[in-house]
Amino acid sequence: MSSTSPHPPHAKENALPAAWPIFWIASGAVFLVSLDTTMLYSVFESIRRSFTYATPASLSWVLNAYTIVYAAMLIPAGGFADAHGRKRVFLVGVLVFISASAACGMSPDIATLVGARVCQAIGAALLTPASLSLVLAAFPPSQRAMTVSMWGAVGGFAAAVGPSLGAYTAQTYSWRWAFLINVPVGAISLLLGIRLLAPTASAAIRRRVDVIGMALLIASVALMALLLVELRGSVWTNLELALIAGLSVGCLLIFVVWANKVSDPLIELSLFRNTTYAVVNLATLTFGIAFAMMFFAFFFYMTEIWHFDSVHAGLAIIPGPLTVIPVAIATGRLAGRYGYRRFLVSGSLLYAVTGTWFYFIPGVSPEYGSHWLPGLLISGASVGLVMPSLAGAAVSRLPVEHYAVGSAVNQATRQMGAVIGVAIVVMLLGHGIPTRASFDAVYGTHIALALITALLCAFVRERRND
Repeated sequence: MSSTSPHPPHAKENALPAAWPIFWIASGAVFLVSLDTTMLYSVFESIRRSFTYATPASLSWVLNAYTIVYAAMLIPAGGFADAHGRKRVFLVGVLVFISASAACGMSPDIATLVGARVCQAIGAALLTPASLSLVLAAFPPSQRAMTVSMWGAVGGFAAAVGPSLGAYTAQTYSWRWAFLINVPVGAISLLLGIRLLAPTASAAIRRRVDVIGMALLIASVALMALLLVELRGSVWTNLELALIAGLSVGCLLIFVVWANKVSDPLIELSLFRNTTYAVVNLATLTFGIAFAMMFFAFFFYMTEIWHFDSVHAGLAIIPGPLTVIPVAIATGRLAGRYGYRRFLVSGSLLYAVTGTWFYFIPGVSPEYGSHWLPGLLISGASVGLVMPSLAGAAVSRLPVEHYAVGSAVNQATRQMGAVIGVAIVVMLLGHGIPTRASFDAVYGTHIALALITALLCAFVRERRND
């Protein structure tokens, strides 16, 4: 371990001796972050029953407050990992995440739960880019496409087991254990990380944290989410909703002006002058919206239309995420040889086929094997093609010392898409009792977003690892 270098030379073709232990420690913590998110989708109804006074819009902040802060914090967190050492930032992130998870599990009211979720998001944001940069630094360039895909497949596995585990936990014990389960598992990752991860060098130059830029970005995305979740509600007037929309756009415009003015902005906007970088992140946004819509709407369909209980609904989604894992690993291996564009375009078009299937085929009678399972398998294959390719295309030519920040921007963009996707589903399905016809708008939007993603990805230049 003493010979471990934070910046292995590109000529080196063999992974470091400790590469796989590093991979499993780092990926284990990321597994918890992904598991937490997917479990929350399936226990959302249990939380709503526990806090009967809360509206669907206010409950959506249990998901969205976390995701917004996570997205905004990912970018400076990547800089923290580069500046202060990846091991140190990773371990601090794990500690904050499991501490906040304990607070979530003991929350007495919805406001405390949302606050604890914000703290949880900070921990998740600290550990995620540090995790990926630890893994990438341990492997040679020829293995990085495969490594990124495997790292992403960990999230796919979490998505497979999360819904059913969350539903079982909520039904057998309490939704609180969906959070409390993170504590012992995270503690193992923390202890192993302290013992086995080698310290990494800190950057000589440390960037300041752009607090104002972060606040502007959080405000813009939060206001947009508020607008969407309340659009079909009865709390806000049209004038107030228009004001919220204006404030959201205004914060975004001020953020752009600010980012061009300060020396160390939250996001280096000059990066987006590169066509490939710009379209990859736009595609990540549109695909992230579509993915969150599909995943969240699934539980509404299973429980409200087919009247599955939460455990059976959680079990019903497993084949989709399980399909993601082998496809993502194979895609990562092939993308290193053939480039990312063909996988991005074909996967996005296949995802449009998924939306088309769910738009036309499932009805009000439960026909899981013939009406739902095929669409779920197509969905898993398409996500396996697109997700690792987006992550890989975003970082494929960055110097190793900038992997953390570069990957953080792309991951943050996907999280912002998730916020918008959840908000759209709450807007379309969360007010009143949804009917089968209510889902036509969900899947129609899904199809449109998938086609837009395919169009954007057609402009991605091939990036082969050298």
